[in-house]
Amino acid sequence: MALKDTLKQKIEEFQPRTQRLVKEFGKVIIDQVTIDQAIGGARDIRSLVTDISYLDPQEGIRFRGKTIPETFEALPKAPNSAYPTVESFWYFLLTGDVPTQAQVDEVLKEWKVRQQVPQYVFDAIRALPRDSHPMVMLSVGILTLQKDSKFAGYYNSASSTRNSPGNTCMKMLRPGRPHRHHRRLHLQPEVPQ
Repeated sequence: MALKDTLKQKIEEFQPRTQRLVKEFGKVIIDQVTIDQAIGGARDIRSLVTDISYLDPQEGIRFRGKTIPETFEALPKAPNSAYPTVESFWYFLLTGDVPTQAQVDEVLKEWKVRQQVPQYVFDAIRALPRDSHPMVMLSVGILTLQKDSKFAGYYNSASSTRNSPGNTCMKMLRPGRPHRHHRRLHLQPEVPQ
């Protein structure tokens, strides 16, 4: 089954759960927030419902219920590596399923189709101070793509956003993206074309 079809199926399966939570428990208070917590970056504030990750204070982060070692053990690895591929981890985060090699190959094929990056994204990243944090560079690159985002167009249309969240994510997270920001900061004066 294609990734988009898998996501559509999983989203449709989760919608009744989410609707029930809102309908039956929408007014339940799940946490109290102090000024110290707000100023301190919202640490220890329970305010997000997600099945993708959870930060356990004892075990550390869990992805789809698995610890980091369990995640690394379960996912397909790059040749001659003990580490999972980015594509397998992406698929796992999106679906909660450990992908087959064919599913990993499908993600890679999709990313290759979307590998063209508009020049204005590089221009925006180059305009940042050279010592900007890599996450700032990544964020600027992602936010700059909003101009051409199919998701933004869909979101702003009369249609619902429930059926099309993947386009911007798939376009932004593809081979070579994160290391360009790291390379600019630490190794080369310019982001490669």
